[in-house]
Amino acid sequence: MIEIICSGIGGQGVLVAGMVLADIAMEDGKNVSWYPSYGFEMRGGAANCEVKIGDEELQSPYCYEPDILLTMSESAIDTFEERLKPGGILLVNSSLVSEDRTYRDDIKVIRVPATELANELENPRGTNIIMLGALAGASDLYDVDHVRAGMEHYFGKKGKNNPKNIAAFDSGAKSAMAQI
Repeated sequence: MIEIICSGIGGQGVLVAGMVLADIAMEDGKNVSWYPSYGFEMRGGAANCEVKIGDEELQSPYCYEPDILLTMSESAIDTFEERLKPGGILLVNSSLVSEDRTYRDDIKVIRVPATELANELENPRGTNIIMLGALAGASDLYDVDHVRAGMEHYFGKKGKNNPKNIAAFDSGAKSAMAQI
């Protein structure tokens, strides 16, 4: 089983990133849970979701020791870094996190300037997609091509295909793979 937490601030798309991962796993016939949590503020408040993927039946949606932590804000790191299992992957949107920040030495930290990359690609709402690409590139959860296709399928089912998402996804994957 793999446990993933996607966390940030409301409006950054962290719940969507988690939903894409859950949808990919569900389409692959895995047992999946997607457990969102957010404040009453729609934008600006804390937002996160916990995703569990496994072959066996899942007993709880709660991620006790996540394997992967995707963070879109400094406060998300503050909240969840300690729960990340030793050897886990911490994905950081380095555009919004201080360069001076220190991290645990028993985890792998992948710093992706996602907000800057999204702006360069003229897709400011694609920051979460860049981080999703980074997750695919930094982990062995799924092959990068499989996650990209799953993302396109997820948005396609909703009638929301955005060609800029492919460039955003690939940018995140490339940034993460350069660090591993």
